[in-house]
Amino acid sequence: MIERLLAIMRRLRAPDGCDWDRAQTFATIAPYTIEEAYEVADAITRHDMADLKDELGDLLLQVVFHSRIAEEAGLFSFDDVADAISDKMERRHPHIFGDTNDGGHHRWEQVKATERRAKGETGALDGVALGLPALQRADKIQKRAARVGFDWPDATGPRAKITEELSEIEQATEDDEREDEIGDLLFATVNWARHLGIDAEAALRRATAKFESRFKAMEALAPDFAARSLGEQEKLWQRAKDDERGDRPSI
Repeated sequence: MIERLLAIMRRLRAPDGCDWDRAQTFATIAPYTIEEAYEVADAITRHDMADLKDELGDLLLQVVFHSRIAEEAGLFSFDDVADAISDKMERRHPHIFGDTNDGGHHRWEQVKATERRAKGETGALDGVALGLPALQRADKIQKRAARVGFDWPDATGPRAKITEELSEIEQATEDDEREDEIGDLLFATVNWARHLGIDAEAALRRATAKFESRFKAMEALAPDFAARSLGEQEKLWQRAKDDERGDRPSI
């Protein structure tokens, strides 16, 4: 029950509670909140429902923790947080909770746009969180720009931009210039992925997980992996790939 968890947090933050919990602030807890959200996503990717249950609990604890710090400062409480998101969900689904049948995703976006204007966010790109992972934020920025017509008509434009950015990286002579051009290349790659209907953030996570799995397989095949030559390591890499696919010929 949520009341039990709220009571536990109150006790931990009490003057005679846990020294570590009492010392935390919004800023010090924020990295843990982000980490827990990623661990939820990781459990989903691994299809580990038992772990997902635990990770969702850890993420809920973060909400309770932030809410308790806010309540102590007289800002808002956990109930206020729950009421705010409930109000928002009802407001953004007038076709479900209101008196209109005109709904769907376009209606959701209209309501969000109204909310942003109420906050003084009038630009198409206003309100995209700075704390998002870089690839995910690039995707959101591009989608916002596309809503007002600033977008390639199809995937050929972003693909050509990648070739252009690669050339500019090769022509760069200073480290700062190379960093800028590599950033442009990554941005263009996200744009191409978006036009192909691919989530760039998810794609990179998948690629990283694949590399990690194959690297660990190489280490298992050769305990002295670090001492091997690059050519030998490359052969181990290929063997790990073959084992992964299940098509390595028997020896």
